[in-house]
Amino acid sequence: MKSGSLGRKLFGLGLAVSAAALLAGCDEQLAGGPGRALRPIPNDTMALMEQKDTTPSSPVLIRTYKKEAELEIWKMKSDGRYTLLKTYPMCRWSGHLGPKIREGDMQVPEGFYTITPGQMNPNSNYYLSFNVGYPNVYDRAFGRTGGNVMVHGVCSSAGCFSMTDAQVAEIYAIAREAFNGGQREIQLESFPFHMTAENFAKFRFDPNIDFWKQLKVGADHFEVTKLEPKVGVCAKRYVFDAPPENGGALEASASCPALQRDEDVEAAVAQKQAQDDAQVAELIRKGVKPIELVYADGGQNEHFRHMAIPDVSDPDALASGPTEVELDEHGKPIPAAVAVASADASRAVAATAAKPQTPPAAPAPATTVAASTAAPAAAEQSNSSGSPFSKVLGVADSGGSVVKKWFSFGGGGGSDDLKVFEPAQPIPTDVPLPPRRDAAASAPQKPQASLSPVWIARASALTLASADLAAR
Repeated sequence: MKSGSLGRKLFGLGLAVSAAALLAGCDEQLAGGPGRALRPIPNDTMALMEQKDTTPSSPVLIRTYKKEAELEIWKMKSDGRYTLLKTYPMCRWSGHLGPKIREGDMQVPEGFYTITPGQMNPNSNYYLSFNVGYPNVYDRAFGRTGGNVMVHGVCSSAGCFSMTDAQVAEIYAIAREAFNGGQREIQLESFPFHMTAENFAKFRFDPNIDFWKQLKVGADHFEVTKLEPKVGVCAKRYVFDAPPENGGALEASASCPALQRDEDVEAAVAQKQAQDDAQVAELIRKGVKPIELVYADGGQNEHFRHMAIPDVSDPDALASGPTEVELDEHGKPIPAAVAVASADASRAVAATAAKPQTPPAAPAPATTVAASTAAPAAAEQSNSSGSPFSKVLGVADSGGSVVKKWFSFGGGGGSDDLKVFEPAQPIPTDVPLPPRRDAAASAPQKPQASLSPVWIARASALTLASADLAAR
């Protein structure tokens, strides 16, 4: 009897321990902890890796694009070069196009950043997360402030790259396996948009254009070689694949020392840049309008537009999307009435060209003919110096053609009024920290100070702007 009773007690205790272990496992999965961080890479992604000649343990590189709201995962193949594995639609990013300047400005940073194993956070309140490494050497050279910029779950952003929980679980697992395979650092390349000729033609008057063209040089190095570019900073500029000739790292030196470059790579990058510049010039000649995008508070990939996503931050800011503001040849906003008149004039010109030509009138007296032929000649001479864009708008091109202005950006000796916005000193912090998951629904509206002075000044210059813009 005693032995049977003891056996039953031990059996009951075993069941209790087993049940407690199962409950602990459920709690870990549901409430956070290492369970989330140890989930395997999904089977379909594993199959995709095999198809693309890569493995879970091979190195990773991440690229992000704010305007398109996309995050790309690149994996190294067996030949040592990177291939695009997957593109994830970004659930939320905050701020507007342009770099992060200060703590609390709600900006998602732009530039080249480094992620190490110590920056991975398996116990994040945002499901899972990892720190991107802002501010980097370039940011610190300009005195930029802030920190704790993450790629995380929970569709809520106050300066972070926000994904869905399922997305960040997969991205986290891919990064974890790369670190387990021996990768020491993951490079994250954050861009305002895809570095295409069309985007550079449209945003050619943005005050950040010189900075964005620096980023494009690094993007071009990757596009040409499909190798991770080595990133350095000197004279407050990014330098790529060019370590000092005496060896060592290139970090925030006041002036650029003698650099060691691979001439074949530099030639290939220069050829790509020349082709891209030619495409930009051609687009401008064809009448691509310069614009700026004014965001109420960041954006979201169209994939999520009609989904009911819990915890999304500032949903009202996403309802209408960004406001596209058309600019004149000097980079100034065109009032709505001027834009409409310009469009009407363009349609009138097109309609006139489509009509059949009327028979020529009878010859006029000699004196009249002489006077009439002089005026068109003078008008033709006057218009010949103007850019195609200035002709479309019907305004004089007093500062050189738009094409010439494009090629002068950041090239030394170009226009001095088109520079990246850099405050003389850090602006006081007055913007709240990122909203927590349980407070997202009741979070107060973000203050106007979340926009930079440049964007506020441009928005206020629109005398007949849309009701959405005026309401801000």
